[in-house]
Amino acid sequence: MDADRWDERYRTAERVWSAEPNVWVVREAAALEPGRALDLAAGEGRNALWLAGRGWRVDALDFSPVAVRRITEEPAPRAGSVNAEVVDVTRHTPEQGAYDLVLLSYLHLPREQMEQVLESAARAARPGGTLLLVGHDISNLEHGTGGPQDPEVLSSVDQVSGVWQPLAEILVAEVARRPVDGTFALDTVVRAIRR
Repeated sequence: MDADRWDERYRTAERVWSAEPNVWVVREAAALEPGRALDLAAGEGRNALWLAGRGWRVDALDFSPVAVRRITEEPAPRAGSVNAEVVDVTRHTPEQGAYDLVLLSYLHLPREQMEQVLESAARAARPGGTLLLVGHDISNLEHGTGGPQDPEVLSSVDQVSGVWQPLAEILVAEVARRPVDGTFALDTVVRAIRR
């Protein structure tokens, strides 16, 4: 899906996603000491705004101008420490070794592009910084609900861990069950510490 189609999707609803942060982002990041964070493919900013509310300085990047505008229109102080920019993360090289937290939440790309973004994300974290990916797991197609139906863009613990392991120590690598309207979705959750 391209930026124009995402813009249209965001225009058709007051809010496409919940204003609340993702449950796995909260579980994995709530205890972290605030610092500088990078939210790649931030969408409407629910995770970036939550992090900012906890004292983080967040660079929130997304290729949808409509989504980025929603972040920038949030009232302060909630959006006070969020720098939101229109950026295609598949063509962007973030500053290396600059972030205490690098977050990828429900970014779904073809395998080769995803692995490039995962490696770039790992290099953006400072030594000792946290890498966190949350995404629809490949097993969600047969055993869960919602999410993309194209297996080529779904994540897996093995894929993410395989890219990050040479650069980081994997602390959490699981397929987690997220409640959705009386059923559940299966999500890849990987948290690592940059070496």
